[in-house]
Formats: sequence, structure tokens, C-alpha cells
Amino acid sequence: MADNTKTELFESLPVPRALTRMAIPTIISQLITLIYNMADTWFIGRAGNPYMVAASSLVLTVFLMAGALGNLFGVGGGSLFVRLLGSKDTDEARRAGSWTLAASLAAGLVFSLACLVLMDPLLRLLGASDFTIGYARQYLLFVVVIGGAANVSNTTMSFLLRNAGFAGEAAFGLSLGGILNIALDPLIMFVVLPDGYQVMGAGIATMLSNMATSVYFIWTYLHVCQGSALELPKRIERLRPESRKDIFSIGVPAALSVFLFDLTNIVINRLSASHGDLELAAIGIVQKVERLPLNIGIGICLGMIPLIGYNYASGNFKRMRAFFTAARVAGLAVAGASVLLYFLFADRLIRAFINNAETVRLGTAFLRARCFATPFMFLSFNMVNFMQAVNRGRESFALAAIRQVGLNIPILFLLNAFFGMTGIVWTQAVADFLNVIISYVIYGRVLRSIVLEKQDMHTRTVQETGS
Repeated sequence: MADNTKTELFESLPVPRALTRMAIPTIISQLITLIYNMADTWFIGRAGNPYMVAASSLVLTVFLMAGALGNLFGVGGGSLFVRLLGSKDTDEARRAGSWTLAASLAAGLVFSLACLVLMDPLLRLLGASDFTIGYARQYLLFVVVIGGAANVSNTTMSFLLRNAGFAGEAAFGLSLGGILNIALDPLIMFVVLPDGYQVMGAGIATMLSNMATSVYFIWTYLHVCQGSALELPKRIERLRPESRKDIFSIGVPAALSVFLFDLTNIVINRLSASHGDLELAAIGIVQKVERLPLNIGIGICLGMIPLIGYNYASGNFKRMRAFFTAARVAGLAVAGASVLLYFLFADRLIRAFINNAETVRLGTAFLRARCFATPFMFLSFNMVNFMQAVNRGRESFALAAIRQVGLNIPILFLLNAFFGMTGIVWTQAVADFLNVIISYVIYGRVLRSIVLEKQDMHTRTVQETGS
């Protein structure tokens, strides 16, 4: 890496300081992203129409699918990029960064076109009723069909910037989009558009803010990243076959992990909709509110990934494990505090989003149940991110598949059959508690294999030096 300060960050800065430097900007951007996602729900809720809230919750699932594409290239390409830096292969890192960015933009355009062609069948599959599908069409058109490619490429660019050590620039770009969205929501929803088009207004605001973020990221690549391994070349260069394989071996499991999470949300929405539109609206609000501690945890993990990946590639396994431990302690502290606060203030938090009395009553009960899952949810995705950082794509996907397909979805159907909506909202805590136990068994095996790698590396070094 051309910048010695960035090298110091990865190699020698004390672990708490290095993690803080990488995680704090990422946490801030995650929180602003969360705020603008919740802002759409909050402003739509001001209309007092639960069908509008339910519609925006349905489209959030498709929005997360676009995020899965961003994860494919952002996590896969970003993980390879930082490991190449750790092994001092700067030229291939530069090629990997530019190829990843071009591929993500192409994938985003294809996804947007598919959503346009399949709009109504997709929304019906997600659980849209005759009362919600019109609003859902409005939101999907602007957030995903028109703005989807920008969303995918923004996710990829932010991963690459962060993994190159430009955590502040990545965070600023995502924060810029969030702040613009919050400012544009009331203007477009309540001033520019007539009453009844609040959902469309929220979609337009999100689309414009994502496009503004894309402009900032492109400027950053062209100016701030000059002289670094992330500097954009004049043309997309050919990657080594093993590099392309590495991108997809990590990126595809990462994308599938998001897809499986999205699939679980589809099941939750479908099962909740079978109990009524108010139940769907309430669980949609709860899923937004509970994101606060989870987004902080995600910020900690995203800050952790490049630090772990770099030290794994460079062979400094002691420092690698220190970063993982520090991230885990910080995330659990946040999760524990959130359980207490959400249980005590659930009714006030739900009421902040909608003033429909029945929706508030349902949402309060749902949040008080779901909050107990937070520590286990953090440990689950913290472990998946560790596997991605150390190039264990198969294990990261296995953990995600076990969590969603093996535990979450079957338990959702089971508890719904016996306990209805009460069973649905308690599923997350039950499933993730079991998943954490399984995760640490797999982690123990991976750690033993890393220790063996270190021993083999040491043996080869001794043989090469003739000592």
C-alpha cells in the first residue's frame, strides 16, 4: 500500500485504536443509513395509513436483494483486495478492485430490469394484498428499478474503500446519501407530491440520495484514491483465474447469506400477512427499530474484516485473533444495552412511527419479544464475517444456511402453527441461540486449521532459508 499510514493501521497500531479507527466511521454511516431507512417508514407513517407502511416494508425485502448483489462483489472483491495487499501483491489488488466495480454495476442494471419486468408477480410473492400492491409498485419503481444499480455499486465501492483503509471516505459517502434522503423525504412527500403519494415520494427521495452517493464515490475514486491500489485504471484489466475464483468463492456465499436473510423476511412477511395487514405493519416497524444495535454491530464487524483479512494474509495470526476478540466484546456490550432499553421503552419507540393504537399495541409486544435475540444475532453474523475475512467462503455460507434454512425458517413455520404471531416474533431468539452454539463448533475447527497453516508457513520459511 502506497500510504504508510494505512500500512501502520493494519500492521502495528494497537488493536483497540486500529479497530476504533476503522469501526467508528463505519458505525456512523450504518446509523445514518438506518436512520434514513427508518425515516421513510416514519414519514410514511405520518399519513396514518397502515397499508402504506406495510407496502414499504414489503419492498424493503427487494431492496435487500439488491444489497445481496452489492455484497457479492463488495465482500468478495473487498476480501480478495485486502488479502492481496497483505501479501504485498499490489498490482493484482488494483486489477481486482477495478474488475469488481465494473462487474457490480453490470449486475445491478440486470437486477433492476428484472424487477421491472416481474414487478407484480414479485410483489404478490412477497405478500402484497389488493390494499398494499399499488403503494408497493410506487416504492419499488423508484427505489429498485430506477435506483437499484446505484445502490448495488454504492455497496461495492464502500466495501472496497473501507478495505483499502479509506473507512472515513466510505462512511462519508453512505452518510451523505442518508442525510440527503432524510432532507428530501418531507419535501417530496408532503410538498411536491399531492396527498396519497407519500410512498412514491419516499421512493423518489431514496433514489435521488443513492444517485448522489454514487457521484461522490466516483469523485473519491478519481481524486482521493490516486496513488493507492484503489486508483481507477484507464481500462479494466484481466484478472488471474485464481483471483476471479476467490472473488466468487467468498462473494457468492456472502450474497447468498443476504438472500437467505431476505428469504426469511419474506417468510415472516407472508406469515404475518396471513394474520392481517396490521400485524404486517407492526412487524415491519419492529424490524426497522431493532436494526439500531444490529447496525452498530455490523459497523464493528465491517471495520474488523479488513484488519483480520490483512493480518491473516500476512501471517500475523495473533493480531488477527486479537481483532476478532475486541470486535466481539464491543458488539456484545452494545447488544446487551439494547435489550434493556428496548424492553423498557418499546411502546414509545413504536408510537414514534405510527399513531394507530392497534398497530402500536402489536408492535410493542413484538419488539419486547424480538429484542432478546439481539446478542445472539450479533454473534451469528460476527462469526460469518470472520469466515469471510479469512477466506473461508464455504464455512461462511454453511453458517448462513444453517441459521436461516436449517433453523430460522423451519422454526418460523413450527411456532406459527402452534402460537401464531407470538411464535413468529420469538423465532429469532430461539433460532439464533441454537445457531451460536453451532457457529462456535465450526469456529473451533477453522481456528485449528489456521494454526496448522501457520505451522506449515513456518516450516516452509525454515526450509527456504536453509536454517
